Amino acid sequence: MKDIKKACFELFLKNKRKLGKYQYTVPSPDTYPYQWLWDSCFHAIILSHFNIRDAKAEILTLLSKQFDNGLIPHMIYWDRKTPTDFPVIEWGKKDTSTITQPPMIAYAVWQIFQKDKDIRFIKKIYPNLYHFYRYLLSERDPHEKHLIGILNPDESGEDNSPRFDIPLNLPPRHSFKENTQKRLNLVAQNISCNFDAPFCMRNFFWVKDVPFNAIMVENLKLLAKLAAELSLENDAKFFKDAAAKIAEAMKKYMLDKGVFWPTYGENYQKIEVKTWAIFAPLFAGILTQNQANDLIKKHLLNPKEFWTKYPAPTVSMDEPSFDPEGFWRGPVWIATNWFIYQGLKNYGFYDIAKQIKESSIALIEKSGFREYFNPNTGEGFGAKDFTWGGLVLDMN
Repeated sequence: MKDIKKACFELFLKNKRKLGKYQYTVPSPDTYPYQWLWDSCFHAIILSHFNIRDAKAEILTLLSKQFDNGLIPHMIYWDRKTPTDFPVIEWGKKDTSTITQPPMIAYAVWQIFQKDKDIRFIKKIYPNLYHFYRYLLSERDPHEKHLIGILNPDESGEDNSPRFDIPLNLPPRHSFKENTQKRLNLVAQNISCNFDAPFCMRNFFWVKDVPFNAIMVENLKLLAKLAAELSLENDAKFFKDAAAKIAEAMKKYMLDKGVFWPTYGENYQKIEVKTWAIFAPLFAGILTQNQANDLIKKHLLNPKEFWTKYPAPTVSMDEPSFDPEGFWRGPVWIATNWFIYQGLKNYGFYDIAKQIKESSIALIEKSGFREYFNPNTGEGFGAKDFTWGGLVLDMN
């Protein structure tokens, strides 16, 4: 682990970028040379283990492009001159995208605060956090059913995950090009409806995703704690109550036979595709202990589903869409392992969590800091010098 920490430190030095007063970390110099929302949250969490100043800079730079309505865009194009294979997408704004990503920022800020107790930093950025989470609670829940909607699969952070095939009207097996075109169509529709999230969701793509909402629950609880640190008791109560309402709504609309499923459309139709997302509620402590026991026994530790040689694949092996080398359609990603690891610890499954950690480290030692890994062979694929591997430092 000592060598891994050193390698992470060197990787983050290599991927650090400065532009005037702004500083951020690129996920991969060749493949992803820009700034992404949940990537930066992961970066801040990792950086908090060896450079608090850089962790804060990552957050401040991310917040600098927040929209007037509170949305934090999922992409910031700080330097478009950098040669890259990343496709040029017209989002409707000059230097950012117009969609968001899983709201991990309060978690990252809380992690930083735990290290240095810098209340001035919290006071400085709290208004940004307040408006971002209030935006999600209002604009992404127009019917006030207490579930947050996404208007594009990319907002999940898992671009072409098979749990979005049904709402995109795609079969379990299709080309990456077909999937990309469907998502680009949603970008164009978002522009045409002038970024009106409720209208876009109602007419084009309306998914209540399990990880997005579970992440929202955990982050709202931590945002409530940050508000309390600033003696903003009304805010603290509001965000704590909002977290509880989302958790209850998830149980009402998503839960069936011990598993939480994403839903789509106004009628909350369940999308029963087994991806790692079924474990996301563990991260926010939404399940009962008995439900967690059953979920882990029946699914995570099932060698026909998620317990591969290198767990855990992002898609269950018994799904028709499973592809051990397909982008978000089967490989292991260190970030999803990190969520599962934290969830296992929440419910006292320390031995299984340790195995997830050891497997994650083994993947990096075998194949380097790659974007994703074959769950059966450990072979690395996708981007190189990919920062998410640094999350093994936060598996402690």
